[in-house]
Amino acid sequence: MAKLNVEGVGEFEVPDGKRLVQALTDEVGIDQLHACGGNARCTTCRVEFLDGEPDKMTLAEKDCLQQRGLIGVRLSCQIQCAGSMSVRAISRLAGSGRQDAGGPVSDTLPDDTVWVDKLV
Repeated sequence: MAKLNVEGVGEFEVPDGKRLVQALTDEVGIDQLHACGGNARCTTCRVEFLDGEPDKMTLAEKDCLQQRGLIGVRLSCQIQCAGSMSVRAISRLAGSGRQDAGGPVSDTLPDDTVWVDKLV
């Protein structure tokens, strides 16, 4: 099991390999946005890492963040829980004006996911 600390919410045990966006909604119980259904297209699932940020990211996440010029954030739909992570959930349904948090997201990333070094 991985340890996930969410600023202002608490610390939780989550299954290793589970997508962070799903851990935030399932185990933590917060209203994390994920409008594109976990496909690294919309950036609504952004989080800020306070500690334990993974060294790798999916190619889809890297491309999406670069295209939008985003730095200092990660896409929770593209991160697998492992070890000990501490995050700030910055993209929530409350106050967003959206009707819902987003469509269904599978618990794990596809087997053919391409991994690259994270953006600096």
